[in-house]
Amino acid sequence: QVQLVESGGGSVQAGGSLRLSCKASGYTASYYCMAWFRQSPGKEREALATIDTAGTTWYADSAKGRFAISKDNAKNTLYLQMNSLTPEDTSMYHCAGGRCGAGYNSWGQGTQVTVSS
Repeated sequence: QVQLVESGGGSVQAGGSLRLSCKASGYTASYYCMAWFRQSPGKEREALATIDTAGTTWYADSAKGRFAISKDNAKNTLYLQMNSLTPEDTSMYHCAGGRCGAGYNSWGQGTQVTVSS
């Protein structure tokens, strides 16, 4: 059974940093495209960053220059390093995985990030 479990969220002041982790079990994350999304109440889910099996990354404009996606294949873990956080980054952050080109069909429960001014 595929399972993705996020961790690393919390409360931080504006300008601070957090590193989110997403531990995959039930499959080998290196074989799949992985991504980070976030969603706040009343807002649409937003894709923040993706990484494919070759390590190629993509970032949303809101994440460029501040966030970095990476993965440790040996640990089957996906990361999102977030720097220069602002209150607008307050949200529930989810990781997702799936076969490249076929969409994301595995999702974690999410980890809450709260940034105070």
